[in-house]
Amino acid sequence: MKTMLRAGTCQRRRLLAAVLASLGLLGSTVLSCPLLAAEPPSPQKLFSDGVELLFAGKPQESAAAFDGLVTLRPEIEPELWQRGLALYYAGRYADGVAQFERHREVNPADVENATWHFACLAKAKNVETARKQLLPVGSDGRIPMKEVLDLYHGQGSGEKVLTAADAGPESNRRNQRCYAHLYLGLLAEAEGNTAEAERQMTLAAGTYRMDHFMGKIAQLHCQLRGWKVP
Repeated sequence: MKTMLRAGTCQRRRLLAAVLASLGLLGSTVLSCPLLAAEPPSPQKLFSDGVELLFAGKPQESAAAFDGLVTLRPEIEPELWQRGLALYYAGRYADGVAQFERHREVNPADVENATWHFACLAKAKNVETARKQLLPVGSDGRIPMKEVLDLYHGQGSGEKVLTAADAGPESNRRNQRCYAHLYLGLLAEAEGNTAEAERQMTLAAGTYRMDHFMGKIAQLHCQLRGWKVP
């Protein structure tokens, strides 16, 4: 009985190692069992690698790490909005659309999720389709997300987004402006307006720079596009 169980475990390990190796995550690991040259990466390691590779300017490798994580733990795929960002920058737009749709299952009130879904769908198809299929969003009270959502619906304006971002305590405005310019830039890119995308995104990455996750995404965006941040 123990021998049979061990054989089954070996078979599963070979299969898992083969999948991860095909994604380039195991390097030259020998696919033998029971003495594998290395254990498959843990879910925590794959997640960390995905994030680190993304901010290292390697979105294809980042997306592959997240793919490996989904292979290991398919039940957590809806949580992985970070994977959606990697897929966008890797140019895997249809996969990004699917990822952000999955994320809505666990986070239905997030305007940012809808904007990245929009951006992926605009690249995969066109802006008109992206606008028609803009994900429904619940109540997101963060400033200026209401105005950002209106704009992606085609109803608001950039001026209203920026006016909203300048509301509230002075201590919050830099962060609010960072988000405002990030999503104005993302929309401009989706619409094919490269000059406006660069203007807005470099403001998010420079003048209104923040070093939280999405602030770093603005910086990464400029890095990958070759835009000089003042």
